[in-house]
Amino acid sequence: RVSTGTEEMEVVCGAPNVAAGQNICFAKVGAVLYNSHSGKQEALKPAKIRGVESQGMICSALELGLSEDHEGIVVLPDDAPIGMSLDSYLGDTVLDLELTPNRLDCLSVLGVAHEVGALTGQPVQEPEISYQEDGPPITEQVSISVADPDLCQRYTASLITGVKIGPSPQWLQDRLTKAGFRSISNVVDVTNYVMLEYDQPLHSFDYDRLKDHTIIVRRAKAGETLVTLDDVERKLTPEHLVIADAHDPIGLGGVIGGANSEIGPETVAVLLESATFNEHNNRETAQSMNLRTEATLRFEKGLRPELAPIALRRATQLIQQVAGGQVSKGIIDVFPDAQAAGQTVGLSTDRLKRLLGMDIDIETVERVLESLGFQCERSEPGRVEAAVPYWRNDINIEEDLVEEVVRIIGYDSVPTTMLSTPIPSQQTTPMTSIIGTVKDTLAGAGMQEVISYPLVSGADLQRVHQMDESDPPLRIANPMSAEEEYLRPTLRASLLTTLAANEGHSEGPFRLFEVGRVFNHKGGELPEERDMAAGVLAGRRWDPSWLVDDSTLDFYDAKGPITLVMDNLGITCTFEPADDPFFHPGRCARIMVGKASLGIVGEIHPSVLEGFDLKAQPVALLELDLPELL
Repeated sequence: RVSTGTEEMEVVCGAPNVAAGQNICFAKVGAVLYNSHSGKQEALKPAKIRGVESQGMICSALELGLSEDHEGIVVLPDDAPIGMSLDSYLGDTVLDLELTPNRLDCLSVLGVAHEVGALTGQPVQEPEISYQEDGPPITEQVSISVADPDLCQRYTASLITGVKIGPSPQWLQDRLTKAGFRSISNVVDVTNYVMLEYDQPLHSFDYDRLKDHTIIVRRAKAGETLVTLDDVERKLTPEHLVIADAHDPIGLGGVIGGANSEIGPETVAVLLESATFNEHNNRETAQSMNLRTEATLRFEKGLRPELAPIALRRATQLIQQVAGGQVSKGIIDVFPDAQAAGQTVGLSTDRLKRLLGMDIDIETVERVLESLGFQCERSEPGRVEAAVPYWRNDINIEEDLVEEVVRIIGYDSVPTTMLSTPIPSQQTTPMTSIIGTVKDTLAGAGMQEVISYPLVSGADLQRVHQMDESDPPLRIANPMSAEEEYLRPTLRASLLTTLAANEGHSEGPFRLFEVGRVFNHKGGELPEERDMAAGVLAGRRWDPSWLVDDSTLDFYDAKGPITLVMDNLGITCTFEPADDPFFHPGRCARIMVGKASLGIVGEIHPSVLEGFDLKAQPVALLELDLPELL
């Protein structure tokens, strides 16, 4: 029988851990619980079990939505008040925040706390970090080196021996569950907890499984493999950053650990890692592995190296607290570019006024920035130098500080002002007029306009014969991926990629064109941007019918729209044979006006089509250099 404080109810329960005198979580008939069999939330109905009518249910954590544990009922502490609603007793609220991609810091509890503190004027109390270091110096027990500092800016580690692996305390399990994490073991749970607390991913290794007790942060060697924690064997390449012991990889840096060094019930010594990995390499590694983890979510946005040792010490403190053990003296901190630590950005009230159109005194600026964790120093009247806090990776220039100030004081405080002069009328330029004529003419000829990104891959440029080593295309300094590495010097690769994508969904015919900019080197000056028009035609000339033949679109179908464009622009052109490895020999012509070349038209070489996996043949392409039409 179950007492609710006001009445007693008869309940049938088969849980293995139920016992008389327990304080439990009880749901009456009509309560909505999670049904693990249907996978849905359902209202509890009266039921007769073994001839006895059960007037409710004693609940497991799974049925309450607290965790995935359904091996037994939830047993509450002896001091839990009988009759109180579970919601009131737990007394906690889960906040679901929608973040913009630049606010990585707000993926952590402390990051959100600093925001709330700035808005409410309340100071933020960060955890006090202290623990006993009774073991031998860590430098006598572990050797750590970073072979590629460009991919690992900082690597810190601590060592805890004599730990006892087991379930986490209930408070730790509850907090992780509410944050959407599954409790695994006390040590692993601490690494996840500190990541949620500080935003710094950590990883724990079984110290006794590390060969020669050595850690080397290096690129993978060709042919190496690693079985990761998800039991998948992954092939590695030199593009992947690995954490290795003296012989083999034991983890993918900043992505996922290896099964050959994971924490298990037999683990008695833990080597704890807290590092800063290159965001671009981390993103590319995760994409190549088709693997997205909580660690990559953070590392791919770029973490400050100052955060690594802080999170390491906090995790060391909690591991000692929940798993016991002896902490070795000191930490290992490999920081090749230590001089780069810390960042300061200046802000003047003059710049603030120019951007916002309002006066904000320097004292207000200092107060707002300091409430957000910046350390401000007055360098001259009306200007402060703000040291960026370790948890903010999105503050780099003066305008970033302007945004910080105005969002805290409120955008509604920025005055609305009318323009002092009328908006000038738009003047159509000759190039704008030509672009409009070209687009209208090609669309009128039955072609469909497409718009593609100006970034292309080196492989695609190689396929269209545009990777000239003597005059290479413009490469992005920090490309998001290998597929968006170069600014396109031609529209050819973009159009053929689009054609290939469309060919996978339709039989055609395809008549596509694009008007866009291409980019080329111009000596030591800024790159040259030119407006180009290009189109591709492929597939049947006519829809299938017994009235027409089976002919396909070819050179002459691409030549027709060019003639229409020239007629509409009042230009008389001629077509002369051309030699271009991109085109089929003998089926290519240059568009000429006198000795000036306006573009080219022809049927694409079969080897190029094969490189883009295009089935349709032939494929005709037209290309116009629009500035030459002026």
